[in-house]
Amino acid sequence: MPVINYQGTKMSTGQKRELIKRFTEIATEVTGTPAQFFSVIIQEFEENSLGTGGKTVEQIKSEL
Repeated sequence: MPVINYQGTKMSTGQKRELIKRFTEIATEVTGTPAQFFSVIIQEFEENSLGTGGKTVEQIKSEL
């Protein structure tokens, strides 16, 4: 069973549903594997718990 793992900041329920739907559609299209075989795991983090370039996502967003 293929697993698609997404890690990122928190999302709404609607965003999660859309992400799962689209990941599954694309993976099915590319691999030819039936959609029901794919599992999508979403792991969410607070914006102050993720960072890049020496800054948290929270800091980066506040600078935009």
